[in-house]
Formats: sequence, structure tokens, C-alpha cells
Amino acid sequence: MSLPASAQTALQAFSACPGWEQRARLLIQWGDQLAPLNDAERCEANRVQGCESQVWLLAEPDGAHWQFRASSDARLLRGLLALLLARVNGLAQSELTQLDLPDWFTQLGLARHLSPSRSNGLQAVLTRMQQLLNADDQGAARH
Repeated sequence: MSLPASAQTALQAFSACPGWEQRARLLIQWGDQLAPLNDAERCEANRVQGCESQVWLLAEPDGAHWQFRASSDARLLRGLLALLLARVNGLAQSELTQLDLPDWFTQLGLARHLSPSRSNGLQAVLTRMQQLLNADDQGAARH
């Protein structure tokens, strides 16, 4: 599966970082680039369950592909969300279901720095993405 352009950019940027401190700074910078969600979008219906921090996720179809928007009240998590979105935005549903999330964060050199709760939270976000796509398949309203 080929990487979207934004994921290639992320991989190059993080590969150039020699250590965790530089990666953490870069992670916060990526998080700061996330488009903010408005108050109406930061509602309970869009909240991801299973995250210690507050995380909101929205999905919008773009033909056969998907665009996601997300935010969190935690700075590092916003960066991780930005990297997740860089990897998944523009994928078809079949590609999204095959995504190996731990492998993606390993490629970025971040996996060993993720606490179990952050790893679980990111997995919860990916699970929620798949639920949103499945709901769309069944013709349910998207939220």
C-alpha cells in the first residue's frame, strides 16, 4: 500500500530527527497544524470513547475515499492525531481496514515513546474511524 503524500512528508520529517526531544517538538508542531473544530463539532456524538484525553473525530466522504478531521485537548495527542490523519486521509475504506497503526508509528520512530494509554487511545480512534465508515455503508447518518 503506497503512502499518501502527507504521510511521506511526515516520514521524511520524523526520520530526520535524531532523538526524542526533536520528535516531540515536531509532534507538537504537527498538532498545531490541525484545523480546529468548532464548538458544535466538539460534541458528545463526535467524541471518541476509550481515550483518556478528550478526542473528537469527524468523517467526510470524498467520492470513494475519506477525509477525517480530529482534535484533542492534549497537545501531544493532537500531534499524534495529525500524523494519523496524514496516513489515513484520502484512503479508500478497504485500505483503511488494512492499516497497521503500530507499524506506522514505528516507521515514524514514535512507537516506543507511546505510553500504553496513548497507544490504546490511538487504536480507539482508528476503531472509531472504521465504525464511521461502516455506519456510512449502512446508510446511517454521519456524525
